Amino acid sequence: MAGLSIFLLYFPQKGVYSIFRKDQRGILVKKLCAAIMGLTVLCSCSINKMAIGAISDALTGDGNSTTFTGDDDPELVADAIPFAIKLYETLLAQNPNHQGLILTTGSLFVMYANAFIQGPAKMLDAAQQEEQQQAYDRAKRLYLRGTAILYSGLDKKYPGFSEARGESLEAMLAKTKKEDVGLLYWAAAGTLSAYSFNVMDPEFMIRLSDCLKMVDRAYSLDPDFNKGAIDDLYVLLYAALPETNGGDKERAQKHFDISLKKSEGLLAGPYVTYAESLCIPAQDYETFTVQLEKALAIDPNADESNRLTNIINQRKARYLLNNAPRYFYFIDDSGMEDFDWSEFE
Repeated sequence: MAGLSIFLLYFPQKGVYSIFRKDQRGILVKKLCAAIMGLTVLCSCSINKMAIGAISDALTGDGNSTTFTGDDDPELVADAIPFAIKLYETLLAQNPNHQGLILTTGSLFVMYANAFIQGPAKMLDAAQQEEQQQAYDRAKRLYLRGTAILYSGLDKKYPGFSEARGESLEAMLAKTKKEDVGLLYWAAAGTLSAYSFNVMDPEFMIRLSDCLKMVDRAYSLDPDFNKGAIDDLYVLLYAALPETNGGDKERAQKHFDISLKKSEGLLAGPYVTYAESLCIPAQDYETFTVQLEKALAIDPNADESNRLTNIINQRKARYLLNNAPRYFYFIDDSGMEDFDWSEFE
């Protein structure tokens, strides 16, 4: 289960990131810098809290924004997210109780670490082991920064939540509502991702049970959260965990089928998750290729709100196909370099 991946990029769908209006790199960066500088000046002048609240609401309120998720340039988004994170951190410092800012800032840390730090690091070759480990260490730090923010949001609503364990956590979870699903999902996913780099880490086993309870509660409150994001997480968990810790291949298969229905077959992520989480451990190369080909057959533009998600997951699908000998011991890679992969381009 090393390096639990939630490489799915399920961005919050409620109007965050609305500050961005251009997709040119220079303009975007300049706007973010100007926004951060402006906020710093205003905050230093003790701007009225109502004004800060209005800005916070505007950047995290209802309304669909696909500035990030609808983009077709992952590198542009990768460069822009750190500026966005600092912008939201600046706002959060002035408005620490704003739940929308807490969710957006925390989840951005988790998404950035997963999609643009851990994800690319997994594709490095054996000769880049040191570079890969450095990336993993950085991803873990970012995961923990994000989850600390997310848990602070839960603590503000349910005092002592982050320290609760076992039955006391269950009692607190029973009080949570549908509006808390985002916090529960991202806090659990970020925590599991942070500690799964080393499954022998005692902290991982301590956190595992509690995170599973949080995921279960989120699913009971909103099973359709972000078009099947929780089902995809279940596929990863049930496939990766040993049976003694809750692993269940049949349940993983069940949630995969549910995820496909909820995403209406427009997301590449579920197919990639299935190929990596279920096919590789089972050494089922035939199904592995079938699932990845299905992922690559999806038109990224068919669901514009998730264009970025599909492009990133299709890149991963191509990588997995091109590097199949790394994952299937019976495949001889001597002729792989001559294989025509153009149909997957």
